[in-house]
Amino acid sequence: MRCPFCGGEDTQVIDSRVSEAGDSIRRRRRCAACQKRFTTYETAELRLPQVVKTNGNRADFDKARLRVGFARALHKRPVPTEFVDAALERIVQKVLSLGVREIPSRDLGEMVMDELYRLDKVGYIRFASVYRSFQDASDFREAATEVETQPVPRKAARRTT
Repeated sequence: MRCPFCGGEDTQVIDSRVSEAGDSIRRRRRCAACQKRFTTYETAELRLPQVVKTNGNRADFDKARLRVGFARALHKRPVPTEFVDAALERIVQKVLSLGVREIPSRDLGEMVMDELYRLDKVGYIRFASVYRSFQDASDFREAATEVETQPVPRKAARRTT
């Protein structure tokens, strides 16, 4: 670590402390050349993967876009914001735990549907109607029947159209 005052490369750590949130380390350092002290922070850099769209284009993972999808599906539904925030965080953690550089948008959509299914069945059907491109009322009936009869969403129920 270079000294911000004199540019010296020889610095020593005097004190290290974990932040209150536990997600970073605060280090007090002293330059061996000029004896001035300064503080550095060490945090983990987590890179979310690129999202590969169905047309092959790639986009950065965007939590705000996921939030918009949840907001549209849950519009005027009695789901607290805290529950949506927790669902978004679970999705981000799942994506990070995969440890991949790219994730198909299809997989991301399925994660959103799983979370919506747990939060609100109407929101799930709303999202599914757009995500699975429902063509007529029979598609809605199938989704409603799935919600009524299945305790958890079926992965095999994915549409290929």
